[in-house]
Amino acid sequence: MTNLPKTPKALKGVRIFSLSLNLPGPAALLRLKRMGAHCVKLEPPAPSNAPAGVTGDPMSAYSRTAYNALHAGVRVLAADLKTAAGQKTLQRELAKADVLLTSFRPSALGKLGLDWRSLRPRYPALSLVSIVGAAGKRADAPGHDLTYLAENNLVTGLDLPATLYADMGGALMATEAVLQAVLLQRQTGQGHRFEVALSEAAAHLAQPRAWSLTLPGTPIGGGHAGYQVYPCLDGRVAMAALEPHFAKALCAVAGLAWTHPAMMMKPATHQAIAHCVAAHTCSEWQRLAVEHDIPLHTLQD
Repeated sequence: MTNLPKTPKALKGVRIFSLSLNLPGPAALLRLKRMGAHCVKLEPPAPSNAPAGVTGDPMSAYSRTAYNALHAGVRVLAADLKTAAGQKTLQRELAKADVLLTSFRPSALGKLGLDWRSLRPRYPALSLVSIVGAAGKRADAPGHDLTYLAENNLVTGLDLPATLYADMGGALMATEAVLQAVLLQRQTGQGHRFEVALSEAAAHLAQPRAWSLTLPGTPIGGGHAGYQVYPCLDGRVAMAALEPHFAKALCAVAGLAWTHPAMMMKPATHQAIAHCVAAHTCSEWQRLAVEHDIPLHTLQD
């Protein structure tokens, strides 16, 4: 991940207490930490037979690299919430927190006494941001990133998506919810409740497809010859010459006479550009991109 320039710590002094496991909650917590928030996470104790390095968060077993990256600078506690000691730790941290971030199903939150109806009387200034799989009546139903992407027509063929879009989109929405909660708390002195559904994060990401913007044959769905992934001599070129001035520059490199933007939708243009791309290496295309101001990215084998 590219190092970002230093920015003002907008959440300095804000205390976030998280019970979220796996990816969306910890990813949101990491972003909040980078905004200056004081972040504490409580997770279950590691299983008694767990290998070294595995904690009570399943992510530590899936990928220790991911777990370490997600928890950089976050104070991590371990406690069993079904015990008196665990409850004592929980209540101590809740009393200090401005926002509680969770990723339990609503029924599990209720059993732990962490639902909004139970929390609000005891901690009136505490906000609750709950990450769930789906909104409303489906919040207790099982699901995962893959199922939410599939229901929003974001899974094509038999290939798995390149990344966990719903989880990471949900993390961004959870961060947004925390920011809203902090602003409202400062305005009203009261805590507020927000629910973030991963299914809705997937639906948000799927909107261009729902608008037919990226369906097959449309300009951004493969119909435009300047917006394609083409094979070249030693890899692939992700070509993004969509706007007319970029498309005109690409046509010039391919030896095509520019007539009108509509020419980019014609099969003959596709064939000519594909033939041109295939004749050059990745490094040659990088040079051509600079010389002719063409937006592209090369993927070398």
